[in-house]
Amino acid sequence: MTTQIIIDGGGDLPASVKERYQVKIVPLNLHFGDEQYKTGETIDLPTFYKKLKQSDELPRSSSPSPNDFYEKYKEVDPSDDILVLAMTRGLSSTYDSAVIGKNMLLEEEPDRRIAVLNTKTASCGIALLFQEAMDKIEAGMGFNEVVAHIEERIEKTTTLFILKTLENVIKGGRLDKVKGALAKTLNIKLLMKASEDEGSVEVTEKVRGNKKSLRRFVEQIGEYAHNLEDRVIALSHCNDEARGMKVLDNIKEKYNFKEELFMETGPLISTYAGEGGLVIAFFKD
Repeated sequence: MTTQIIIDGGGDLPASVKERYQVKIVPLNLHFGDEQYKTGETIDLPTFYKKLKQSDELPRSSSPSPNDFYEKYKEVDPSDDILVLAMTRGLSSTYDSAVIGKNMLLEEEPDRRIAVLNTKTASCGIALLFQEAMDKIEAGMGFNEVVAHIEERIEKTTTLFILKTLENVIKGGRLDKVKGALAKTLNIKLLMKASEDEGSVEVTEKVRGNKKSLRRFVEQIGEYAHNLEDRVIALSHCNDEARGMKVLDNIKEKYNFKEELFMETGPLISTYAGEGGLVIAFFKD
């Protein structure tokens, strides 16, 4: 008996992690006009970015159905436990679908052990929690103990965002066009954070200039966490690996994290963050 971790399309993982653990992912639905895709299955990231550039409107996303989760659960060996790390309820109803799918499974197999957690994060924040869970599982921690540990870690997870461009938040109606035009003229960059209560994304600072905003982005880490030598930093980038690596190098110069996880954001976060957007996640004090 082992524990199978399942994530959804709102979470991002390094390719090496996906391959090593043969991760099961329930995709999100992505709609470009009348065209519908399943993230990671019927549309890859290069195609996504190509279509994003060609479209006047942002694609819409929708959560997987309860049956999508149920079908993924049924792929797991009946003798294995299941831990679902669902993206934050502050951005999607994915968690609710995962819970309904769980109840569908338990109606048929009442003895199955399955836990669905609202991670209150997304993108690389889920990678951080995934790696933490796998480390505990591989160390021999029991299922209930792993679930309790990750529930505690969720409350300690800090997820920070920075946008390079405001195009997508303006196009998506999340920023008034007039305010957006003014912000672009003044070269204003938005720093954002996943809220601690429900995991919705809120603007925390507006900083003028690219270099200054990136410096502030990195500085924030030290305001949330200290004694980082036993912790992991996770960073995801929106179609800008060079920018992501540069910021990760700056983080490594300033802080002594024991390990880093580096990856590309999937379509959900990329749709709203826009190219060059970055996400970092780490466990706070």
